[in-house]
Amino acid sequence: MTTVTNTPARHAVPKVRLRGERSPLASVALHLTLIITSVIAVFPVLWVLLTSLKPAKYATTTDFFRETTLVNYTDLIRDTEFLTWFANSAIIAGLSTVIGVFVAATTGYAVSRFRFPGKRGLMWTLLITQMFPVAVLIVPIYNIMSSLGLLNKSAGLVITYLTISVPFCAWMMKGFFDTIPREIDESGEVDGLTPFGTFWRLILPLAKPGLAVTAFYSFITAWGEVAYASAFLVGDENLTLAGGLQKFVNQYGAQWGPMTAASVLIAIPAALVFLFAQKHLVTGMSAGAVKG
Repeated sequence: MTTVTNTPARHAVPKVRLRGERSPLASVALHLTLIITSVIAVFPVLWVLLTSLKPAKYATTTDFFRETTLVNYTDLIRDTEFLTWFANSAIIAGLSTVIGVFVAATTGYAVSRFRFPGKRGLMWTLLITQMFPVAVLIVPIYNIMSSLGLLNKSAGLVITYLTISVPFCAWMMKGFFDTIPREIDESGEVDGLTPFGTFWRLILPLAKPGLAVTAFYSFITAWGEVAYASAFLVGDENLTLAGGLQKFVNQYGAQWGPMTAASVLIAIPAALVFLFAQKHLVTGMSAGAVKG
């Protein structure tokens, strides 16, 4: 005799999406947006690079891989003062970075750790100076540099760039030093260190992320600045890269080949500095923004 058993029908259990899990459509939209954004960001850089490898007769065309040549680079180095401009920019940017990091770090540490008359006024001054655009400051700074005999000299441009970078970087470093426990300073005092010794030997090694951001900002400020460099320097032997690039543009047209080649070479040091400092950038900027 055959026994028939009735088994209950199995129903498919609906898949429950976890909180934060994206749907396939949302994932596709996200990746598509990232691809489009990446293309928009990379396209101008790629266009400049490919244009620098084209002969002059194809400079404004879309024939990117037609008659690829390095003649623009060789002509730039051989027929212009590009190497002189590059050296001038490297000296000015290097001095601005080293001096800017030292001044911003010592100022930020002093404001973070010590109480002194005028402290609040100094903090407000550091903040307010960031509100003035270049167009407002260029004339008074020009007059000051002229009275000091620093026009058409690298020292005048270094001082000018410090007035731009130091206030912002000092405020940021102050916020970064606020996150470092004061017990470290107290341990330095117990060991007989002076305030500067404590800063130099104990605090500064812990502030590498903030110093990296400060160095990067100071370098980029000096390396890519145009307005002050164009107004304060004259003569091919004194120009920086920003001023030198203007030699390729006049009222009759532009020399796209040498200009794009120079642009590519100018971007290399900035990219190297960024690669060197990138691992500290996010930490330094976020830590410096915690406390004001």
